[in-house]
Amino acid sequence: MLIALADRKAKAVALHEGLRTSEHRALVLGPVLAQVWRPDPALVHALAGALKGCTVPQARSAEPAMRETKAGRPECLACATGLDVTDWRRIGTALGQAALPAKKRPDAVDAWVALAAARHGSAVIFTSDPDDIHAFLEVLQPPDVHVFPV
Repeated sequence: MLIALADRKAKAVALHEGLRTSEHRALVLGPVLAQVWRPDPALVHALAGALKGCTVPQARSAEPAMRETKAGRPECLACATGLDVTDWRRIGTALGQAALPAKKRPDAVDAWVALAAARHGSAVIFTSDPDDIHAFLEVLQPPDVHVFPV
């Protein structure tokens, strides 16, 4: 999704704009950001703009996960708490059991994205690799996570 936003793809931009009004900011996991961030001024400018209104869970300088409401700011427990050993084991299990598409290798960041969505529930993952994410979600079996290709 970040790459599509940096490339200003219409579908990704429209989806991202729609997320700007949601109570919970869009999540960008730190490793996902690290995978796409490069010292190219045009890319940095595009990504910085795309990241406005998003949160990077547990990053000190990130926006809070939840937007301010008239009653104050609620807290997202999934964003506020880090992964524990059980979560890392679930990611490892997903890496070992996922039925990935041919010629694909297990990607810990993709598995972490799937787990982050599972921890949030009723989540939507916007990705250019929907088959990979689906494979990890089939192992994790969250009740209500959706994958939307961009």
